[in-house]
Amino acid sequence: MELAAKLDRLRGLLADLPSALVAFSGGVDSSFLLRVAHDVLGERCLALTTVSPTMPSEDLAAAKELAVRLGVAHLLIDANELAIPGYAENPANRCYFCKDHLFTICVTEAGRRGLAVVLDGANLDDLGDHRPGLQAAAERGV
Repeated sequence: MELAAKLDRLRGLLADLPSALVAFSGGVDSSFLLRVAHDVLGERCLALTTVSPTMPSEDLAAAKELAVRLGVAHLLIDANELAIPGYAENPANRCYFCKDHLFTICVTEAGRRGLAVVLDGANLDDLGDHRPGLQAAAERGV
């Protein structure tokens, strides 16, 4: 499928949504998704970034700046990842614990704000890798 066709398909899927909260790390995948979701949904789109000691301050600053440039409402929530049971021990599946916590926060905030869905940026290549976070997303309905 051509790139333009993929983008059109994404826009069509987003257009069918009443509203969305985007789990926004400031990375390439979530930034792209946020841009397209905001283009399609406008004010019915909210970005949420979890803040923790494990997030470099320059990454947080870049995420904040991008949200401002895009004109997207941006919610920052303290994630306190190091307090998550299982995360601080740094096991091979630590991303599961982190993402499960992130998506729990996102789903809770989306519900509080009356937003229909939570979106997470990922790409097809992620499906072939060991990505425990994808399991957490599926379990939380993201």
